[in-house]
Amino acid sequence: MVVIAQIREKALLSYFYEMICQLNHYGVVLRKPTSAHTLSFTPLRIRYFHCCRPANYLKLESSIPGRRVSRVVRTEAQDVLFDYLHCTRSFHLTDAEHMSKNSPHFLQKLLSKVENEQDVARSLSKFLRYNPINEFEPFFESLGLAPSEISALLPRNLMFLSDDCVMIENYHVLCDYGIARSSIGRMYKEVQAIFRYELGLLGSKVRAYEGLGLSRSTVIKLVSCCPWLLVGGVNSQFVMVLKRVKGLGFESDWIGGYLSGKSSYNWKRMHDTIDFLEKVGYSEEQMVSLFKTNPELLFEGSGKKFYVLIGRLLKLGFKMKGVLSLFLQNPQILSKKCVKNLWQAVGFLFEIGMKVEDIVSIVSSHVQLLCSCSLKGPRTVLRSLKVGREGLCQIIKEDPSELLSLASKSKINSMEHVTCQSPSKHLEKTTFLLRLGYVENSDEMFKALKLFRGRGDQLQERFDCLVQAGLDCNVVSNMIKQAPSVLNQTKYVIEKKIDCLRNCLGYPLQSVVAFPSYLCYDIERINLRFSMYVWLRDKGAAKSNLSLSTILACSDARFVKYFVDVHPEGPAQWERLRKSLP
Repeated sequence: MVVIAQIREKALLSYFYEMICQLNHYGVVLRKPTSAHTLSFTPLRIRYFHCCRPANYLKLESSIPGRRVSRVVRTEAQDVLFDYLHCTRSFHLTDAEHMSKNSPHFLQKLLSKVENEQDVARSLSKFLRYNPINEFEPFFESLGLAPSEISALLPRNLMFLSDDCVMIENYHVLCDYGIARSSIGRMYKEVQAIFRYELGLLGSKVRAYEGLGLSRSTVIKLVSCCPWLLVGGVNSQFVMVLKRVKGLGFESDWIGGYLSGKSSYNWKRMHDTIDFLEKVGYSEEQMVSLFKTNPELLFEGSGKKFYVLIGRLLKLGFKMKGVLSLFLQNPQILSKKCVKNLWQAVGFLFEIGMKVEDIVSIVSSHVQLLCSCSLKGPRTVLRSLKVGREGLCQIIKEDPSELLSLASKSKINSMEHVTCQSPSKHLEKTTFLLRLGYVENSDEMFKALKLFRGRGDQLQERFDCLVQAGLDCNVVSNMIKQAPSVLNQTKYVIEKKIDCLRNCLGYPLQSVVAFPSYLCYDIERINLRFSMYVWLRDKGAAKSNLSLSTILACSDARFVKYFVDVHPEGPAQWERLRKSLP
């Protein structure tokens, strides 16, 4: 039996080294220290995946040094560009509006060419009348791409978007499916080939992932962060991960709850992580518990943190058998916060001169203690206790729990402060947010606790109201994360707005998935604007089936301009509706 165990341990160690070689760019060096004074941790050079900040968050500044463009000038410039795209170039209303509002750098360049700064609208309109623009520039910028990225993507010998009808057609396929326009820029940059598909092909590839049992909202997140999944057939590596996850008892859309548009994912490495956990002895129940409590282990970096943690423990002096035993007995140490506290504690012990074998012994026997809290610096502790390093080492070796009482930070952090203010209310809210997919003690959790109003049972009642209306549970979770104020309304108000959407406005319930903020608007605003839109549509002056966001999200001035003043009888009808509706 001993020989078999040794062979198994060698096989697992070999498998681990094979996996860690794939992560060599993280800087994990697996050299065993020769003494306590040679122990060091090589900094991890972790590569982060960045996405472009949405263009509409950028401030529009003048090209003239020391002068900012005022909000009035910026708004006028956006309106002129919108009129040019919509009226002169015949762009669809939503396309023109999105481009004009989300291309600040392009507008800045246009404004730099205007001579009459007192009448920007007139001067800019005159400029555009005689100087056609390269429409690909504001188009790409409105999709979330930075100006430095755009130049390499501009097509040669083309200025007008209508000249590249294949690309525009595929762009509209993605928009119509529900993919955010600000995410499409990254997709275009990473995989331009999907925008060259013939008519109908891209839509069929996207819908093929729905055939795996995924909801539309999950497919949207999936292809937004991994556009290369749309190249070729359905990706086999993703299918393997999905099968393993479903085999553990998770629903197909569980994956969608943890995908982030700011990240990219290596599905092969995810599958290897699950496979490795199985080989080291994790049962299905343990893996389910692990992924439920720490989904970031699998999704943040596609499992790389797991291998990095093993590598550092081996470097510290653990044997592979000891590492596996540590994981099996304390699966919680794989969480982000626990890992951070653990290495802080190990660094503390090393800095006070404790021997490697003593550190390994303390980690093995008191890992929960070391993971439980953040510690002060060794110098601060030594100064307050007025003892030397050897004396502190001896105190901790005799009773490792003294480390917590001597070095734990006494200052209560903001999360603990919230808990102290109202323990029961905090616990109810925290339980509800954990079910939504928030990570315990994370910054996102703390922000959410301040955003959501009401008791935990009230929030759950409002959440259930949306599910009972016919929406998928995971879809509702994503909606709430996008628009938390949805749950700050009573169940009655939510039901009333859903009833209005279906029976009065004639829109399907799924339309709120793309625009959950609909549920946040006053019912009076909804009724007034849609009554005007229906009247205008019946007169043949507005397109049918405009999105909820197009009608509700624009300002009052813009609504009047494009939904009231476009018809000769529009202003009179608008006034009648305002007086008649309560």
